[in-house]
This record gives sequence, C-alpha cells and structure tokens, in this order.
Amino acid sequence: MRERMDGQTAGHGMDHVLRVLASARAIQAEAGGDLAIIELAALLHDVGDAKFHDGVERSAEFAREILSGLGAEDDLIEHVAHIVDNISFRKGESAKPLSLEGQVVQDADRLDALGAIGIVRTIEYGAAFGQPFYLAEASDAKTGVGHFYEKLFKLKSLMNTDAGRRMAEDREAFMQTFLDQFMRESGEIA
Repeated sequence: MRERMDGQTAGHGMDHVLRVLASARAIQAEAGGDLAIIELAALLHDVGDAKFHDGVERSAEFAREILSGLGAEDDLIEHVAHIVDNISFRKGESAKPLSLEGQVVQDADRLDALGAIGIVRTIEYGAAFGQPFYLAEASDAKTGVGHFYEKLFKLKSLMNTDAGRRMAEDREAFMQTFLDQFMRESGEIA
C-alpha cells in the first residue's frame, strides 16, 4: 500500500491514511462495528484515489488486489471494497448505502478534512494544484477559502455517528475561528 501511495501528496498521503485509521479506531470504540473491517478500509480507502489516477477512482480495485494477495476471504474483500468505493464526498448521491463499518470510516475520513489538519490540507492542496488560498477580488475563482464554504463546512452535517458529529463540531469551530482571524488580518472584516 505504501508503494502504491508513494508520491500522493497534497494531504492525501500515508500521513492522511494513518490519521484516518486513528480516528476510525476512536469512533469505533464508541459506535461499534467490526474493528478489522474498519481498520482495513481505513488503510485502503485512498490507495487508488482518483486525484492521482487521471480522474479514475481505483481504490476498490486496488483494495481487492491487495487483500486477495494476502489471502483474505472473499466476504471481507468485498466488504472493504464496497466501503472504499462509496465513502468519498465526491461520490455524493451516487454512493451506495454503507454498513456501520463504512459509516465509521467515512466519518474518520471526513474528520481529516476539518480542524487544524483540514486547514493545512487545504493549503497543501492549493499549493500542489496552483489554487490560491484567498483572492479578495475574484469571487468565482477556486480558492482555499471558497473550499471551506463549498465543502468543509458541510461535513459536520454529513457525519454518520454521534462520535463523528462531536469531533466534527470541535474541528469546525476551530476552522471558523481561524477563518475569522484570517479575514480580520486580510482587512476583509473589522
């Protein structure tokens, strides 16, 4: 998995995967679910991220290959593949319903887009893909600040578990404080 993800940066590398794994374990401790499935799905959820495969999501395909190569049972492989194929924010309404294990991993993945880490990931993504963090004059340009409103501030309401919602609430509040301070320093608000 590390080899397949080598070179994935902009907030989607192994550091992201390990944070999602830690959050998934914390959520699972309260919400329940099969820990082995949760851990495997957390580890494999971005192994074939579309951002790094010419816009084609390949995580389910790669998860099947990896788990099959390790001799995992077909039921486990398909459960993990279903999760990694359906947790992405980008999947939206076309995502198929998730098991409890999938909901835990989805919450953990979404949490990593929030808080201090979420701010850093937004800035890293912008730097990697030539997107400025803020433009006072261009309201229709893609920016990091715009991303806060287009996606990140919507994540709390999309959480599946009580634990995920509580964690998201804390992280979103931090982001709002950061953004308020950033706008004051930019001279946009008094």
